[in-house]
Amino acid sequence: MLAMFMFLEYPEAFVVGILWVVTMPSTHNPGSSSPLTSFGRSIWSRREPFHSIEADHESSEQELELQSFQKLVVDLFHDLSAVSADELLSIAWIRKLLDVFVCCLDEFRVLLLKNKAQVSKPPLDHWADEYLDRSLKALDICNATCDGIEKIRTWHKHLEIVMCALESRKRAFSEGQFRRARKALMDLTLEMLDERDSGSVFSHRNWSFGRNNPRKDARRRQHSSGNSSGHSRSHSWSISNSWSAAKQLQSIANNLIAPRGNEIIATNGLAGSVYTMSSVLTFVLSALVAAIPCQDRGLGTHFSIPQQYSWGIPLISLHERIIEESKKRERQNSNGLLREIYHVERCARHMTDLVDVVQFPLTEEQKVEVEQELQELASICEKFKNGLDPLERQIREVFRRIMNCRTEGLEILSRANNLE
Repeated sequence: MLAMFMFLEYPEAFVVGILWVVTMPSTHNPGSSSPLTSFGRSIWSRREPFHSIEADHESSEQELELQSFQKLVVDLFHDLSAVSADELLSIAWIRKLLDVFVCCLDEFRVLLLKNKAQVSKPPLDHWADEYLDRSLKALDICNATCDGIEKIRTWHKHLEIVMCALESRKRAFSEGQFRRARKALMDLTLEMLDERDSGSVFSHRNWSFGRNNPRKDARRRQHSSGNSSGHSRSHSWSISNSWSAAKQLQSIANNLIAPRGNEIIATNGLAGSVYTMSSVLTFVLSALVAAIPCQDRGLGTHFSIPQQYSWGIPLISLHERIIEESKKRERQNSNGLLREIYHVERCARHMTDLVDVVQFPLTEEQKVEVEQELQELASICEKFKNGLDPLERQIREVFRRIMNCRTEGLEILSRANNLE
């Protein structure tokens, strides 16, 4: 059984296993198992009899579906990885990532529903239960990133104030315009510094300013309940001071281990699909946390995939590129790896330096520099205006899809328990 699936995913193990079966006596040893480094031996250690694909139409159909799912993951993530450094972690790329995740989840859900009987029985029920546990924790990450998008909206408003303040309309720049722009830039800087401090679960120890400002605290409370733009921040939970995105990710990644050969055989290959979806879920969540401001965000999560899985190549490549980007950006104490946040931080520094040193009347060189920075700001504001709302809707849709899939999985497992 599963000869075609194993040959495609593990060609060397297939050959080793065939030679082993041909040359060794057939004695049953159910307790034997070995790590993935000796995958060829572990697959055949149970020495269960083969069933030809031609003789088992049902198995053949299932194997084709499993192969189709694995190929889908390979193709989708290969396309995602074929991006330039400027595109990686942009709003547009994150939206593509979420689309890819939804496609993978839909296919995975179909696999589970078509194989309810196997999902509800050992050993696959254990794999399914672990995935459902990870998906529950994923809902917290979705909510946290929606909160992070709301923070970016606040930064966007400050940028728009700077734009309005320096709108020359073919008139000479005035000192009043630059005073308004300077104040908006200071407010933006304070907001982003506050976010950096609140990015740690120990942030109450190192607030540098504004901690005991009652007017500012009142503003924060008012902002957290709603805002004039009509974007509601009412989620299914409220982030506590002790909640940590990094710890949540680590909890999701814990015990994410590839199934052994005997487990793949015992589950007709479905354990491999559950492991694939668990890995995709973990990667997508880690990319969201890396890109969007979250409480105690971090990229210390260990993420490794055995080379036997062809879809692991693009995932590992993307993960390594994100880690490399993090190393460069964390030296600048960035609020997030989202490409547009990087542009905001860079442009805000340049504009702040510029408004602090200009003297009136402005020289032609200074006018040109101001106009260039305004064009950069306009580009950032346009991306936020067009991208943040659709991105938040996608994250909420991902939340809904994960929750629905989890509900269906729990029903499958609970029905099996009731029958017992």
